[in-house]
Amino acid sequence: MATTTAARDAATSHERRITGALFAAGLTTFASMYSAQALLPSLSEAFGAAPAQAALAVSLTTGFLALAIVPVSALSSRIGRTNVMVGSAITSAVIGLLLPFSPSLDALLAGRALQGIALAGVPAVAMAYLAEEIGTEGLGTAMGIYVAGTTIGGLAGRLIPALTLDLVSWRWAEAAVSVAAVVCTMWFVRGLPPSRRFIARPAGMRTVLRDLGNALRHPGLLALFGLAFVAMGAFVSIYNFLGYRLTRPPFELPATVAGSVFLLYLAGTVASATTGRLADRLGRHRMLAASVAIMGLGLAVTIPDNLITLIIGVMLCTAGFFGAHTVASAWVGTIATGNRAAASSLYLFSYYLGSAVLGGAAGIAYAHTGWIGLVAAVAALIAIAAILVYTLAIHAHPHNAANR
Repeated sequence: MATTTAARDAATSHERRITGALFAAGLTTFASMYSAQALLPSLSEAFGAAPAQAALAVSLTTGFLALAIVPVSALSSRIGRTNVMVGSAITSAVIGLLLPFSPSLDALLAGRALQGIALAGVPAVAMAYLAEEIGTEGLGTAMGIYVAGTTIGGLAGRLIPALTLDLVSWRWAEAAVSVAAVVCTMWFVRGLPPSRRFIARPAGMRTVLRDLGNALRHPGLLALFGLAFVAMGAFVSIYNFLGYRLTRPPFELPATVAGSVFLLYLAGTVASATTGRLADRLGRHRMLAASVAIMGLGLAVTIPDNLITLIIGVMLCTAGFFGAHTVASAWVGTIATGNRAAASSLYLFSYYLGSAVLGGAAGIAYAHTGWIGLVAAVAALIAIAAILVYTLAIHAHPHNAANR
């Protein structure tokens, strides 16, 4: 009995080290990914660039990250999950420290593109690593902690430079985020335990295509990929155009006050950890359906021209989205057969593709009919998400029966 207790305590300690390290990974990755968003006006002023050109400092990073996810995931199947994640985090941190010294906007954009490729290693591999190293019973909780780290990292990456810009130039603001990312990277690298259950697989083109094809033929995984696409597209669409609504009549808030809306990301932090635990207890399908329903309720609450209801609605949308993402991402690792990293990479590819494509396309609806048009477009995406959740209940056999 004493031996069994000691083994259980050792396993618990190992899992805590994993979740703590992945929390730090989420912090450093998403702080670096979104650090340029708050700097865009300053970059336009410093380099005489149009807003669309300055915005490439964000879109190039996320775009190249999305393109690198599948190749990096395949590489991790050959050389190991931890090797890829550690190399990714360190390379990204080093590039981040060099960005403030960029002599031109073109040099900065090139650095941000390279940083996107480097950053891909953590999100591409983290889901597969957790699925392999954490038992099914605790996977939802572990994934929730990781996603909570990404929400705090995304928030910090926007707020740190925004606050610093009141005192110094964009170079010092970027340096402040980069130093914070280095600290979190050191935490991650020191705390990440080696893989215990990883089995190396060949990473040739034929193997990669076969693994991707197997994932795309799985009905449950296809539903999860579609859910990632539409849910992320809905979420990003709301935040992309929320600032326009807040700074124009009837609210007419100052830009700095309107920018503080990113603090609502904290609702996502709480929802990620809470939903992950509840999914382990109550079932993934129930929590996924509840999260999508909360997104729909929050969207409806944003319709009136009332600042309080608008904030409450956005908070509900944020909590619902991150809850859904937590459950769906954990579910991918559970139902994937064979190469989990391939399934995880397709999920994340769909996730970031939804952000890029739907988040931009929603601007057409907003330009023509304002916030009501945006609400209608996002409502259609949430309706598709609800259909996909129902599809999961039918096709994710045998796991659907156990998780209703």
